Amino acid sequence: MKTRKALSFLCAALSLCAAACIVKACGIYSFSGTSIQPDVKTITINYAEYKALKVNPSLSNDLTEALKEKYRKLTKLEQVDMDGDMELSCEIVGYDVKATAVTANEVAAQNRLTVSVKIYFTNRKYPEDDVEQSFSAYSDYDSTQSLDAVESSLCEEIIEKLVEDIFNATVAQW
Repeated sequence: MKTRKALSFLCAALSLCAAACIVKACGIYSFSGTSIQPDVKTITINYAEYKALKVNPSLSNDLTEALKEKYRKLTKLEQVDMDGDMELSCEIVGYDVKATAVTANEVAAQNRLTVSVKIYFTNRKYPEDDVEQSFSAYSDYDSTQSLDAVESSLCEEIIEKLVEDIFNATVAQW
């Protein structure tokens, strides 16, 4: 009886391994959720240009580094300075604070920081995968706090959301 269970378990494990190998061998699917053709080997991630009216001096660098880290962790693409098989350019086009909740005294109870970006993604080997798209993400904070006090943590949250959306739109194609 133990031998039969062990044999059954072994067969199930082998079937799972075989299925994983078949999926991986197809080339464009991976367990990280990306759909990158097997002959695409490199990516160039350009520095995010800052074009918003309100200035955040570290946002361009933080966004660029977060994008590089995401592609480094979840793809096998080699990052090159220029002429990659894929190229990602990003512009920060909006950085705005607006009141989202107003009290009975017409005073803001909560504010929202919104960051908007536009990306240009080029796949030199598969131009049908090119993407030009705008994204925005926001984070709310209590109006009793100054933007200066919470800006860093808000931007971290916003960058995380933006990077996830950009990654999905470019190589996960969701």
